[in-house]
Amino acid sequence: MKVYNKLVRDKIPEIIKADGRECDIDVATKEEKYELLEAKLKEEVNEFLEDKNLEELADVMEVLFGLADSLGFSEEELIKARDKKREERGGFKEGIVLKSTK
Repeated sequence: MKVYNKLVRDKIPEIIKADGRECDIDVATKEEKYELLEAKLKEEVNEFLEDKNLEELADVMEVLFGLADSLGFSEEELIKARDKKREERGGFKEGIVLKSTK
C-alpha cells in the first residue's frame, strides 16, 4: 500500500478504480482544503521548475483557480484581476529588469 495524504484532482479516485485498484479518500474541510492547496501550489511549482513543460504549468494554473475558489473568487474574477493589473502595470513579456531607482 502506498500512502499519499495529499490533495489530488477530483477524478483521480475514478481513474484509480477504473484501473482495477482501490483507494481510500477523505474530503477536506474548507480550512484543510486551503492549506492543502497551498502545499499543492508549492509541489506543482517545483514540478514545473524541474520539467518546464506546458502540462506542469497547467497544473499550477489549476491550483491557482482552486485557491481563488477557496477565497470566494471565480476563475473569471481571477482572470479579470490579472487582466486589470496587466493593463495598469504591464505583463512580463518584455523581460524588463529594474536595476535601480533614484
